[in-house]
Amino acid sequence: MQAPASDHQWISTFLDAQAAELGAARNTLLAYGRDLKDAVQWFSGRQLSFATAHQADIESYLIACDAEGLSRATRARRLSALKQIYRFAFEEGWRQDNPALQIKGPGRAKSLPKTLDVAEVDRLLEAARQVGRSPSDRLRNTCMMELLYATGMRVSELVSLPASAARGDPNMLLVLGKGGKERMVPLSPPARAALADWLIDRDKTEDDRETRGVKPSAFLFPSRGKDGHLTRHRFYLLIKELAIAGGVAPEKVTPHTLRHAFATHLLANGADLRAIQALLGHADIATTEIYTHVLDARLSELVHRHHPLARSEDPEA
Repeated sequence: MQAPASDHQWISTFLDAQAAELGAARNTLLAYGRDLKDAVQWFSGRQLSFATAHQADIESYLIACDAEGLSRATRARRLSALKQIYRFAFEEGWRQDNPALQIKGPGRAKSLPKTLDVAEVDRLLEAARQVGRSPSDRLRNTCMMELLYATGMRVSELVSLPASAARGDPNMLLVLGKGGKERMVPLSPPARAALADWLIDRDKTEDDRETRGVKPSAFLFPSRGKDGHLTRHRFYLLIKELAIAGGVAPEKVTPHTLRHAFATHLLANGADLRAIQALLGHADIATTEIYTHVLDARLSELVHRHHPLARSEDPEA
């Protein structure tokens, strides 16, 4: 297959293939696009292109990224994007070699995910019942928070849930995850109750809109925006509002923190790591294993704080 004439055509063809063949998520494609366009800009200033760059050129680009002060994670992600497009180019016959194949990246710093304790989660859930401009908003907020904590869904999975997935008072939800992979997640009794209450309110609103000639939304959490559903950004802002209202440090709370709390609390209460992997939709159990380190850190802290031999020798301490 003949290689595209320009670097931007390389990128668009590569992204189209990722979407069609691998079912790559929209956010993944946007990230690839941004990183590859940055590399193209650097290449063009040195009369280089995807077709002509060699391993040394790519390594020089990564050194330049480091000199800019970009984080290790950002540099690793940019190298990953280059490795992906060059692997695709080699497979398509655009190049006879893969100049990124032997390059080792900076790797990612191993850090424990931030999580919340059960009391903090309880305060967030209670805040969701109180925060909102209207009773409808409060029902929606409660439903979203209960679902997020009960299932460990990614926020993108939550906001894009179709209303059809929630019909019939289900015990489980079918979730469409990364790469178009489906999985089933069970609902807790509080989540089922919050879902049922929200559905009644949501359907009434959608019926009222339909009588005015507005097409009803297919999403569980509708929005008038272009996506048709509540956005990840709006939910991020909402969860910060709930943190403040619930007396939880806002810097500790993100949508992903609830996912971490879901996994950590399950593990602390004896859940099997393989089961948690399936519930979270992790392709590799190594990704799930980080939660064992979170638990180890918490147990260690517990011992140091409460074990008599770990206390200060000062009798007044």
